[in-house]
Formats: sequence, C-alpha cells, structure tokens
Amino acid sequence: MTIPCSLRRSGTALFAAVALGGLALPASATTILFVGNSFTYGDPAGAKPPLVQNYRPDTVTDLNGLGIGGVPALFKAMTMQAGLDYQVSLETEPGSGLDFHYNNRFNTIVKPFDMVLLQSYSTLDGAKPGNPETLIRYSGLLANAFREQNPDVDVRLTSTWSRADLTYKNANSPWFGKSIYAMAQDVRAGYDAADSASSIINGVIPVGQAWSQAIAGGLADANPYDGIGAGQINLWAPDSYHGSNYGYYLEALTIFGNVTGLDPRSLGAGDYVARDLGINVATALALQGFAAAQLDAEEVPEPGMLAMFATVGGLLVAVRRRRGNAKARYGAVA
Repeated sequence: MTIPCSLRRSGTALFAAVALGGLALPASATTILFVGNSFTYGDPAGAKPPLVQNYRPDTVTDLNGLGIGGVPALFKAMTMQAGLDYQVSLETEPGSGLDFHYNNRFNTIVKPFDMVLLQSYSTLDGAKPGNPETLIRYSGLLANAFREQNPDVDVRLTSTWSRADLTYKNANSPWFGKSIYAMAQDVRAGYDAADSASSIINGVIPVGQAWSQAIAGGLADANPYDGIGAGQINLWAPDSYHGSNYGYYLEALTIFGNVTGLDPRSLGAGDYVARDLGINVATALALQGFAAAQLDAEEVPEPGMLAMFATVGGLLVAVRRRRGNAKARYGAVA
C-alpha cells in the first residue's frame, strides 16, 4: 500500500502512514525529471555567486551533460533533509518552450520516469506572448509519451512568475503598465488550460503565485526599477526577468511542497539550502511560509479520503487535493 501524494503537507502525514499499518517509503528512489529552460536551471543573469545554476551538480543528473545543478539540485537537497529518496534528472534549454524539448530532445527525455515536471517559456509562447496553444499542445504530447513509457507516471506543470521587465519597461509587452500580478495570473491560466486539456497531466505547481504571495505580503519588492524597499528582497535577478537566489529558492520550496506533500516550513531555520545561497534565517523562514500559504490556497478538502482514514485506522488526518483536479491520480510516494 502506498501513501497518496494528496496527503496534507505536514509531519502528520508521516505519522499517519505509520499508524495505518506501518507504511514506509519505497525501497528504491523515486525518479523525477525536470524539463524546462533558464527558469529551471537558475540562470543568474548577472548575479554574483553563489549561483543556483552551479548548485551541487553532483547530486543530480543533467541529461545534456552540462553539469548544471539549478532548481532541481535545490529540490534534491530539500528532499534529502526531509529524509526522502529522489533520483533527480534535468533537461533544460535557455529561451525554449516545451515544443523545443519535444522536437529536439525527445529521445533524451522520454524514459520511464516516476514523475515529470514540465516548465515552458515564460510568456507561454515566445512568438505569441500570452497564447497558451503551444503549451497545451506540447505538454499533452509529452504527457502521452511519458505515459507510454510508464503507465503510472505523474506529470505536472510548473507555472512561472511575472517578469518585471515586461511589466515596467517593455511597451510592446501585453502586460506593460498592468499590475505586477497580472502576468502571473495569465501564465497560470494558460497552464491550467493545459492541465484541463490532458487526462494525464496531474495539476499545476503554483510557483508564480507563490512569488505573488511574497510580493503582496511585503517581503519582496514589487518594482525593482525604483529601488528595493528597506527590509525587502528582490525576487528577480539583475535583468528583472530571471530569478535571484531568493526567487529560485521560493521556486524550489513550492515544488518541494507540491511534489512531496510536506510543508515547506518543515525545513525550518536549519535549512542548509538557504544558508548555501546566502539567505538569512528570517528571510528563509518567511519564504517557506509564503510557499506553504500558496500551496494551502490551492487545496480543498477530500471527504472521501477522510472517510477512508477513519475507516481504516480511526485516524482523522486532513487530506486535501488541488482545486478542480477531479482526474488526479495517486502519484509517486513521498
């Protein structure tokens, strides 16, 4: 028997597993593949070290052989701290969407993975900003291909953040002059459409919305072009496009919570990923909190699962799953 990925993110999930018959983590590692671009590999875009792109590359497998660590390595380190066993691979290409990976890296990436996380171009379509058609088509094609390799594969999409350069500086951008939150909302809508269009895709990881949470909560500055407010951080890199170490850390936290089912706050003040990236404890805890808040906002109660736990063990565990994800399947055990 395995533990559903929809278990509420908390230490209670692990306690519940034991109470319901001594359930344990799988003997072999859960294999997970990250497919994406510079937002996945952590392009520093002019930032000074330490660099996410170069983070612990020996802990992950770069299928392109470039020795990149990136956000996948941040995720790997977080899972190790949580006592979980993930075998992490990545395949990335700067400035690309999922159409590139399908047309140029198909034989490299389409293998029998347990989980696959797909992240496309920052504007949904480089040629048609805001248009989700390419994302919908190629995420579906890739999901089908991964399902052929492993009928139980868990495919998820990673929705990205608002770009300050397109909000404040580029007059040709469809988001120019709008709220900083607008682009993240539009990008998320495109990923949600891709999720709904495929019976295989198992939901959207809300990285862009976690960024918006940190901005709305006052931790992160909303506009890097007018200076960073006192006591605030800049989620963007120097180009106001890619992520800073803060931004990529928040991305990794959100992915960690979504994939493992654990509360990002469980990493706590002792999280060595934050320390390695030069993030102080107070800021790390705040970012963990915003990731957790966004993941909680994504979920709704699962009455059927509550009934199951009450019947099997008399143990009332809050079980939730993402809103509207009626087609969700149980994913890899975490």
